Amino acid sequence: MSLPVRRFAPRLYKQTTTRFNNSSLSSRLASQTRFYATRQALQFPKARKSGPSPVAIGTVVAGVALGYFLFKASGGDNTVARNFDADWRKVDYNKVYREIAELLEDEDYDDGSYGPVFVRLAWHTSGTFDKTKGDGGSTGGTIRFHPEAGYGANAGLDIARNRLEVVKRNNPQISYGDLYTLAGVVAVQELGGPVIPWRPGREERLSASSCTSDGRLPDGAKGASHVRDIFYRMGFDDKEITALIGAHTLGRCHPNRSGFDGPWNASPTTFTNFFFTELKNQDWVPKKWDGPFQYVDKASGQFMMLPADMAFLTDPKFRVYVDKYADDEEAFFKDFAGAFSKLLSLGVKFPDDAPVYKFKTLDL
Repeated sequence: MSLPVRRFAPRLYKQTTTRFNNSSLSSRLASQTRFYATRQALQFPKARKSGPSPVAIGTVVAGVALGYFLFKASGGDNTVARNFDADWRKVDYNKVYREIAELLEDEDYDDGSYGPVFVRLAWHTSGTFDKTKGDGGSTGGTIRFHPEAGYGANAGLDIARNRLEVVKRNNPQISYGDLYTLAGVVAVQELGGPVIPWRPGREERLSASSCTSDGRLPDGAKGASHVRDIFYRMGFDDKEITALIGAHTLGRCHPNRSGFDGPWNASPTTFTNFFFTELKNQDWVPKKWDGPFQYVDKASGQFMMLPADMAFLTDPKFRVYVDKYADDEEAFFKDFAGAFSKLLSLGVKFPDDAPVYKFKTLDL
């Protein structure tokens, strides 16, 4: 299979067939564990024996308390709920698309791209939808509020939200739900994936009152039954579930976020069907380390699979689609585009006149 020229092609690792052959990767991976500080301690004024009146002191304390409340409500990462005039009709979405695309590449972050973490943000802000309860999903962009921002499954997503704040400042009338989901669309398309139909008009939410309970996102340590429970709750079938898991072609796991470690394949900043070809063609063995149980490829030990990923290889109904997508990248792209577009729209009550966009990939 020959690949088209990709935006991040210079970052691709050298391959021999589907195997990675670079003895320096293990040290490079080890050097990329990062820790991010997103909060600063709030300093309350010290009491003095003489000075301002009790009323003045009370005013200061009340002001600090209000600031702290807004800080917590915002997720503690400068995403303050301050935009009361969100209006999707006044936003130039082609301009926003380009601004997000220009934020993707950064040689100092992970494998050189914020694209994978933008896809994860879009997925996690949308994947809380429960069709039986009718709540959750991307409306409101509630992933920026606590407690949702602090759920274990969302560890590290403050990095993506902070990166996108400049786009929000430049386009204050876009809602956070529209911003976060559009970032996922931009990332998939600009990293070589299919065109994702996307629709604006998600309502803005200004408080944490719409946050859902924890536990609505998949646990990578569990198997096929758990995966189906999570995705069936959202309204997906086995084909759509398998197509969506193909997004693991992008990015890597981080010990300081999920606990797991490593990339799924040798081109973590290019959207391909490599997740499926690697899943089928590599021999996967348990990783010997002090972290959570995961698999690594037997040949090099440099790529990984989660227990939940392996379920797609061993479950007969999932395996049908794994075989299909490994053999036919075009079929994978088509099915992924439909499933990902559906994911980003779950639970959203779009205005009747909100159009469906199909953005043209940029040549940056």
